[in-house]
Amino acid sequence: MTIASHPYAFIALFVAVAAAFPLGLLLVCRLWVWAFQPPKPSPVKNGIYECGLESKGDSWIQFKAHYYLYAILFLIFDVEVLFLLPFAASFNVLPWQALLVMLAFILLLAEGLVWAWNRGHLEWK
Repeated sequence: MTIASHPYAFIALFVAVAAAFPLGLLLVCRLWVWAFQPPKPSPVKNGIYECGLESKGDSWIQFKAHYYLYAILFLIFDVEVLFLLPFAASFNVLPWQALLVMLAFILLLAEGLVWAWNRGHLEWK
């Protein structure tokens, strides 16, 4: 029995190439940095900066999580449209079970909307 006739030979070869390719690229990058960018640490290089400016003050600021909730809710209901559009485009050719699945999906999203509304997350403060 040869390796080529083994039923899992292709999968083993595929896994080996899939592992070797990124590891080879990482090795090439490491060699490139080692050869062309020797480390030259200095206080200026090791200093903390953001956008090219020295940081001033405390980095711990109080962030209002309300803005984060607006963004998450926007993403949830924005992605809803992406799921509803293909369903609406092929509505005539889908079986009736697809309608039930889509109704369950819409009910779950409506439940999320009612929850966010009741909790006051949709009120601008």
